[in-house]
Amino acid sequence: MKDRIYVCHTFYHVYVTMLKELALPKEKQGKATLVLSKMSNNFEGMKARIDKTGYFEAVVEFDEKKDSFFPELAKYKEDKGNIVSNMLSRIRFTRKFAKLQEAYMPLDFKEYKDIYVYCDADPIGTYLNQKHIRYHALEDGLNSVAHIDHAHFDNRSHFKMKAFFSKVLNLIFIQNGYGKYCIDMEVNDISAIEIPCKYYVEVNRKALTDRLTREDKDLLLQIFIRDMDALRRKMEEGKKYEKKVLILTEPLCTMDVREQIFRDIIALYEKEAQVFIKPHPRDELDYATIFADYPQFEGSMPMEMLNFFDDLCFDKVIGVLTELKAVTFAKETVRLGPDFMDKYEDPAIHRQNERINNG
Repeated sequence: MKDRIYVCHTFYHVYVTMLKELALPKEKQGKATLVLSKMSNNFEGMKARIDKTGYFEAVVEFDEKKDSFFPELAKYKEDKGNIVSNMLSRIRFTRKFAKLQEAYMPLDFKEYKDIYVYCDADPIGTYLNQKHIRYHALEDGLNSVAHIDHAHFDNRSHFKMKAFFSKVLNLIFIQNGYGKYCIDMEVNDISAIEIPCKYYVEVNRKALTDRLTREDKDLLLQIFIRDMDALRRKMEEGKKYEKKVLILTEPLCTMDVREQIFRDIIALYEKEAQVFIKPHPRDELDYATIFADYPQFEGSMPMEMLNFFDDLCFDKVIGVLTELKAVTFAKETVRLGPDFMDKYEDPAIHRQNERINNG
């Protein structure tokens, strides 16, 4: 049986995978398989860069499919008007979705001793549970469950009953530790999560980052930076400014509203410092054209890579809903938060945890 495998859906997932692998004893490193799901993220040349390092035993691309890819599933997602009919539809959906997904599996997961899945809300979670394959789930982003508890929010009506149908009967699927074949779920900070779950296991990501050697950091930069010379030029350009702030974009709202959001944020901070922009890896707004007057970092690069340059420091890093606790390359971080977003969209959209608590 093969040792371990990681299913990643974002660049950040690959980053955390590297942190976990680099924390292992040297003799255990380099024996894992890395799966890159192309469902919601374009990994571009990442597979080639990782292959070049020789760090993983194999790097496999996964053509994972959303349920919307299969038109025959649409009828099972229609609201039937009562809990019994809706549950019957959900049971049928779960079984059929897993069966349809099977044709796109890039390998046999049963060959692996330990399976790690980021964001098991994605189809892979349903598939593994319906195939009775045990796995470990991992938090999608830093403290993401603390900010939005999707398991409870998506199933907030009759949650206990639905959890029983998932965790005990395996007739439906609920993510984040509530799938029958989910062994546990790694989270960064259990104390930050309002609704406890006995399947949560705390694996602090700062602790993993703090133990990185210079050699480890250079390996990460080799994997995640497509053009080191271009990045160095941006950093040199920044040195000529006495004050500088970095704005992290996010795939928020519709494109037109998103553009207005970041125009407004730039207006808030450009009077006090030179503004730099770091697009989110999944943000498809054309910042290079729309905000061409502002220096920009490569979008596909996880912001955490900027922590690994000793000569880089911003006065402020600004985010909207992004968790900024991992940022060490700034004197100050500002998370604008839900109150800021209230000006641009229905407050209920980004206040899911409050809606859980309020029933």
